[in-house]
Amino acid sequence: MVIPCYNEEPVISQTAAVLEDQLTALMNTGDISSSSFVLFVDDGSSDRTWGIIEELHAKNPTLYRGLKFSHNRGHQNAVYAGLIAALQRDCDAAISMDADLQDDPDAIGRMVDSYRAGNEIVFGVRNNRENDTAFKHFTAEAFYKLMTWMGTDTIPDHADFRLMSRTAIAALSRYSESNLFLRGIVPSLGFTTDKVHYKRGVRVAGESKYPLSKMISFAMEGITSFSVKPLHLVTVAGFISMLGSIAMLIYIIVSVAMGRAVSGWGSMMFSLWFLGGLILISLGIIGEYIGRIYLEAKNRPRYIIEKEL
Repeated sequence: MVIPCYNEEPVISQTAAVLEDQLTALMNTGDISSSSFVLFVDDGSSDRTWGIIEELHAKNPTLYRGLKFSHNRGHQNAVYAGLIAALQRDCDAAISMDADLQDDPDAIGRMVDSYRAGNEIVFGVRNNRENDTAFKHFTAEAFYKLMTWMGTDTIPDHADFRLMSRTAIAALSRYSESNLFLRGIVPSLGFTTDKVHYKRGVRVAGESKYPLSKMISFAMEGITSFSVKPLHLVTVAGFISMLGSIAMLIYIIVSVAMGRAVSGWGSMMFSLWFLGGLILISLGIIGEYIGRIYLEAKNRPRYIIEKEL
């Protein structure tokens, strides 16, 4: 089990207890090895998250293990680091799950069953959004539709609750980009996949680590990581603007011929503002891609592990 954590002090002990019950039950039935473990990845937390992980490890060093980033590097990097650690420790499979228990722990057994049936990747897909606000529900639906329209292979209503086999994780380890978007990368790996549907719960304790600003940033990461369609849209918008300019020129000529040239003031101002806004938006989109290229060109490490249990 790979559990990314960022300031999860209020909930991590409860999460550990729930996962211990789940894994113990699966061990008793022989579905998983008795050497299976929970790997907490502390994404540079500023509270006592790492201290609690150390306490859990001291209590049961076989079951609870930990990685600590030297600095906050983001949820996706934390998940990736945990999966690579599982690969390095010769795990047959790993399940990534958020620490807030909104992902249903009862679905773990069904994921294991699906893996044992021959599936290399098993996606946890929520079957409800009852606990989401209307705004969150709308933006989530819009995000998945946008990603599909952009040509990105994503699984609607799937976050990062998934099982990956050793083979799938090994394939994932070959992806070296800094602009990491696992929700798009993992489905693109191929292999035999399955879906396990579950009811999304409410956060047990603590606060969401994904405010609106982070959700927007995450969406931009996904779009720029997997699609060049926005760049094509800039070209299309340029042609549309050119056609609009030609139409405006015809309008001006007709206005002059009819002696009503003064009336073109409004249309001229509209054209200036429209073209100015279009240019700025186009530069912004291009700038996003240049920024991603800049980050990739530096080839800096995704994360630095400060401590390991």
